[in-house]
Parts: sequence; C-alpha cells; structure tokens
Amino acid sequence: MTAINEFIDNEVKNADVVLFMKGTPAFPQCGFSGQVVQILDYLGVEYKGINVLADDDLRHGIKEYSNWPTIPQLYVKGEFVGGCDIIREMFQAEELQGHLADKGIAFKGAA
Repeated sequence: MTAINEFIDNEVKNADVVLFMKGTPAFPQCGFSGQVVQILDYLGVEYKGINVLADDDLRHGIKEYSNWPTIPQLYVKGEFVGGCDIIREMFQAEELQGHLADKGIAFKGAA
C-alpha cells in the first residue's frame, strides 16, 4: 500500500464521516463539492472535509482508492457512499438520512 493510500485509509477509518472534496467545507472550490457540503450542513452532520486540491498525490490517490473517477467522495464509517449525484439523489429520496441513521451518525431530524 502506498503512503497516500495509507493516509486515505487512516482518514476514512478514523473519522465517522469524511468528505474528500475540492476546497474546504467553509470554502468549497467546485459546485459539486459545494452541493455535498450544503447537504451535510443542512443535515447537521459532523464530518471531516479533506481538500484534495492541496495535494496532487491525494487527488489521484482517492480516485484509485475508491475506484471512483470524480470528486467529491463521501465516506461513512469507512464505507464509500458516493459522489455528488449519488449523495444528492439519496438525500432527496431520504435514503442518505436512513443510511446515516443505520450507521449511528447523528443528524438533525434523526429520530
């Protein structure tokens, strides 16, 4: 396992919710990352945002790690959930909320 894969693996396993994104939660640098941030913030989910633009190795490494070609990428409890389109669709269908609840992740409106 390469150093960047170890870093990603460590981040994914040590935080309940991790968003690999372009920019930061406070200042997303692409619309897709911004949409996922808005959804997570709307739900009040505590998450760690990791800026892939800060490191080329990370930007390429995360795509290999997940075998997913685009950023952002959301991980919950060590599991890849999806990118922007998937997260948005899951949120609109309330599947994301169900997934978070199933994983024991606190969010606004959780029963």
